Amino acid sequence: MKKKHHLTLGVITFLVYVFLIGPLLIIMASSFGEQNALVFPGKGFTLKWYQQVFQMRSFINSAVLSIEIALAATAIALLLGVPAAYAMNRYRFPGKNLIKTMFLSPVLIPCIVLGFIMLRYVISRWNLSVIPSLLIGHTLLSIPYVMRVVTSSLANFDFAMEEAAGSLGAARGYTFFHIVLPNIRSGIASACVMAVINSFNNVSLSTFLTAPGITMLPIEIMGYVEYHFDPTIAALATIMMLVTLGVMLLIEKTLGLQSVV
Repeated sequence: MKKKHHLTLGVITFLVYVFLIGPLLIIMASSFGEQNALVFPGKGFTLKWYQQVFQMRSFINSAVLSIEIALAATAIALLLGVPAAYAMNRYRFPGKNLIKTMFLSPVLIPCIVLGFIMLRYVISRWNLSVIPSLLIGHTLLSIPYVMRVVTSSLANFDFAMEEAAGSLGAARGYTFFHIVLPNIRSGIASACVMAVINSFNNVSLSTFLTAPGITMLPIEIMGYVEYHFDPTIAALATIMMLVTLGVMLLIEKTLGLQSVV
């Protein structure tokens, strides 16, 4: 009976993995086909679709912009979110729950609504250009991820270490940068990964904030798929998956994200 139970769990686990990984493998296999249409299984083997990805300036420019916005927005979100998460865990003060809700509100509001609000009441009135608009919008999206992950890391942090360092004469700033931050570095790294990926893949908010000639990679992909159905997008998707996997493995090996995930 126990053996049968283990077999059932094994089959279910296998089906879940097939459901999750199967579409990714299909996309990767389709990117090497010689046909001019995206089909599976593809016939033959070619790398011309990967070559075409790097020859299309629209993809390159939008990818560079997406990376720059994602990294910059995550950096600003860290500067705002880490001290805020520290204060939420360290101190008690009036209005704490209200402030916490305000920091997490971008997650509660649909991105399409947030994008319309920014376009109507922020960008139009302040006459902002595309880059500052995207930076503000993606920072608002990144702050909740930083707050949640860093808050969970600080929940396991023993603030008695900070108090002990203070009793020995260490300044508050010194204890924060040399005691608190090193102990939650894996949480900060995990927050960075989540914020960057979420910003890079965002479509609904970016749609309201971009302009002709200045657009993010996901929107550029959507525009290409609307008029083309060749394996170029499959090749681009494969590159993005491999880069994401490589970054995750690198951070896992160097910082050990299993402690917070």
